[in-house]
Amino acid sequence: MNRKEFIAAASLLSLAPSVPFASGGKKDIPALKLIDTHQHLYDTDRFHDNWGLIPVDGDFGMRQYQEIARAVNIEKAVYIEVAVPPARKYDEAMYAVELCEDDSNPTVAAVISYDIYSDDFVSYMSRFKKYPCIKGIRAGFRSEQDLSDEKIIRHARALGEMGMSLDFSISPRWLGAMARFVQNCPETLFLVNHCANVDPKAFMARKKTPGRPDHNPQQWLTDMKRLAAQENVACKISGVVTRSSGYLLNADNLGPAIRHCLEIFGPDRAMFASDWPWCLRGMDVKGWVNILKETVAKQPREDQEKLFYKNAIQFYRL
Repeated sequence: MNRKEFIAAASLLSLAPSVPFASGGKKDIPALKLIDTHQHLYDTDRFHDNWGLIPVDGDFGMRQYQEIARAVNIEKAVYIEVAVPPARKYDEAMYAVELCEDDSNPTVAAVISYDIYSDDFVSYMSRFKKYPCIKGIRAGFRSEQDLSDEKIIRHARALGEMGMSLDFSISPRWLGAMARFVQNCPETLFLVNHCANVDPKAFMARKKTPGRPDHNPQQWLTDMKRLAAQENVACKISGVVTRSSGYLLNADNLGPAIRHCLEIFGPDRAMFASDWPWCLRGMDVKGWVNILKETVAKQPREDQEKLFYKNAIQFYRL
C-alpha cells in the first residue's frame, strides 16, 4: 500500500458509523480486539547475550509474549527491531520473516532495521521486497540537522517507492525538523513511535507535577500539529509508561498527554502499541492496556476499534 492507498483507506474508515461504547459489560458488545503495533522479542534461549537491547533482565521470547496476548486479547502483532549489532541485522530480518510465516503465533508483520545513512541502503532494503511481511524499517537519526540531508531524504523516498514505511523515535525537540522531513517524502508512510516521546508531566495538572517536564509543552503541541498536518504520518500510542516517573502511572496522570496525541492525529491515524518488554520499566502490558482503555472509554466504540485494531490493518497492510 502506498501513501495514496493508505489515505483512501483511512477515509473509508472515517465514514463508518460510530457505535457508542457500552459501559456496564453489555453482553451484545464484544470485547475489543487488539493489534499490537510495537512488539519487541528477545529470545535468550535462541540468541543468548549481546543480541539486542532489552530494558530488564529476563526471557522475552514468543512463549512469554503469547501469554500476554491471551491475557489482553491481542490477535495480531508487528515485530519491531531490537537494535541488534550491524552484523546481525540480516539475521534479525530473517528471524522476523520466520515468525511471520509461522501461523502458531500472532506476529504477522515486521519492521526491521538498517542504517539509513549507508550508501547501500536502497539495495539492502530491496532484498526484502519479496517478503510481504517486511513492512519497512525503524530508522535512527544522529542529529536534527541530518533531517535535511539530501541522501537521507532520498533513502526515505526510496522506501515509499518500494511500498515500505518508516518508523521513527526522536527527541521532542526535533519534531519541527521531522515535519519538514516528512513533507519532503510525500509518498512514504511514516509512523511516529511512542507518542513522539511526550513527557506526561508537560500536561498534568500543575499540583500533581513532580518537577519540570523535559520539553516545552506548547512547542511540542505546535510541532506535533505540523507533523500531523502531513497526511502520510500516523502515531503509535505507547511509551508513556516507560519513564522513571515520580508520579502514579494511571489514566488521570497519563491521559492528558495521550488525548493530545489522539486529538492531533484524529481517530484514523493513531494505533495501540504495547512496547513490550520496554513497558515493563513502568508496568505490565495489561496495566498499560487498562490505562489506555480508561483514557478512551468515553470515545465512540468505532473510534476505539480503530485505535486498538482497525488502523493497524490499514497502515501496516495486514
